[in-house]
Amino acid sequence: MIRLDHITKVFNQGTADEKVAIDDLSLHIPSGDFVTVIGSNGAGKTTLLNLISGTYFPDNGAITIDGTDVTRIPEHKRAKYIGRVFQDPLIGTAASMSIEENLAMAEKRGQKRGLRWGVTKAKRERYREVLKRLELGLEDRLRDPVGLLSGGQRQTLTLLMVTLSIPKVLLLDEHTAALDPKTAHKVLQLSREMIENYRLTTIMVTHNMQQAIEYGNRMIMLHEGRVRFDVTGERKRNLTVDALVKSFGAVLKDETLLTAAQ
Repeated sequence: MIRLDHITKVFNQGTADEKVAIDDLSLHIPSGDFVTVIGSNGAGKTTLLNLISGTYFPDNGAITIDGTDVTRIPEHKRAKYIGRVFQDPLIGTAASMSIEENLAMAEKRGQKRGLRWGVTKAKRERYREVLKRLELGLEDRLRDPVGLLSGGQRQTLTLLMVTLSIPKVLLLDEHTAALDPKTAHKVLQLSREMIENYRLTTIMVTHNMQQAIEYGNRMIMLHEGRVRFDVTGERKRNLTVDALVKSFGAVLKDETLLTAAQ
């Protein structure tokens, strides 16, 4: 489904601030996989998502999604393949537009909208039924501006919006980090439910090691723009946070030794 072949991305190339964010990285994620990604700040986690979504183009290498080479396809043209939820709940929605207008716009993601993208009576009823499942009371507030909603409500709405058109790929970029623990748990449970129901190929970046272990069927650890740890199946399920911390420490120690040797 997602294939990255020898991807490299360097920022501020040729300057004193040069930073190799992704370093000759190759990664294959089969259809339906739910991959969690961990790593320290600057490890390349968000850059990886930005390369897949088309926010950045790689300096070298190729990216394919569902057999289509998207390496040089701009972000707006990849929208038909990809849904993304960011850490900031304010990013994924238009505050001045109503809930139903946001949903209607999301449903047209990656399509030509024209002048007739508005909300019909049939759509309004469908949105009401979908929102009922969230148990947030939003089904009775369809015409309210999204700016009136709490951060958790907006993030939940964003998640619903990106899955309305059933994307081939779902990117979750620390999408619960700005939420309180109770709301974060609810959003994570909803994420899992939608991923399983629609069999979405998913990459979830998180700093929370317990989340990384608990969610998904595969986990990778990035460090200095490379995959340094890749675990699946029973081995992943049997991991503990303590064991993962030790693995992470070993990666950092190895990097320190390599740097010293150079």
